[in-house]
Amino acid sequence: MKLLVLISFVFAACFAVKTQELNCQVTVITDARLEVTSVEKEIFEQLKQTMYDMMNTTQWTKDKFKLEERINCNMQLQIKSIPSPGTYEGSMQVQYSRPAFSSSYNTTVFNFQDDDIKFAFSRNSVLIYAPNQFRDNLTSIMAFYAYFIIGMDYDTFSLKGGTPFFTEAQQIVSNSQASGAPGWKSSETGKRNRFYLVDNILHQLFEPLRECLFEYHRKGIDVLYDDKIKGRKAIVDALSKLNKVVATRPNSLNLLNFVQAKTEELKSLFADADAKEKTEIVNLLKRLDPTNASKYQEILN
Repeated sequence: MKLLVLISFVFAACFAVKTQELNCQVTVITDARLEVTSVEKEIFEQLKQTMYDMMNTTQWTKDKFKLEERINCNMQLQIKSIPSPGTYEGSMQVQYSRPAFSSSYNTTVFNFQDDDIKFAFSRNSVLIYAPNQFRDNLTSIMAFYAYFIIGMDYDTFSLKGGTPFFTEAQQIVSNSQASGAPGWKSSETGKRNRFYLVDNILHQLFEPLRECLFEYHRKGIDVLYDDKIKGRKAIVDALSKLNKVVATRPNSLNLLNFVQAKTEELKSLFADADAKEKTEIVNLLKRLDPTNASKYQEILN
């Protein structure tokens, strides 16, 4: 009996060491104008569970994560049309946040709506990611975002620490292009797809953004609890690095996505700052994202 207990303890300990990287919440909703049958509702419930299982049980890296170290993220899949039985089109909102040091506060790092979602799914289907293979479009989309989120997370803790995971996401893009599914190619209009998300982040011109990711969080957000003034200054310094990106790639997807993900946080953070600090951050944000200048102006109020 004692031996059995010991074996069980060792097994549990090993399992705990190999905890998966992601703590991903998944929701599946349908457009209010879409007529959905009872059978399709059952399929969507199964789809939700299958997506959840893939994101939270796949071992995405070789690193060891404790339960409390898992990366918090959310995926909301909205079904907008059913072109044929078992085929679905829609959008996916992908959001990732990470905790601040010595605080219960979570800072949003990535919040992106992917409007290029098209996939096939049938009852009892499973989603299993296999490196260097294209199995189906939904699996590839979810694996792409798993690696992109992990890459973003690692970049916030160490300078360009996410490179291996961004590279894996880029490989998924390459493997998926021959499928003909939307969202994977540079030739698509708008430059707001998965191809550009990862191509930009790995491009030399976007190195200031990756430096900003690290310094904004490790020297700014993680310092706020102990020294708010110092943390705020580090955040302004980090965001200032993005001027280099604006000079070469104004209105680029990754830059605007990051700045806009931080808008509400910056409003709150600078609410009690003096007039000089507020003016500095507002002028900086207006340069980075001139289209939303009125939103940043609210910081001065």
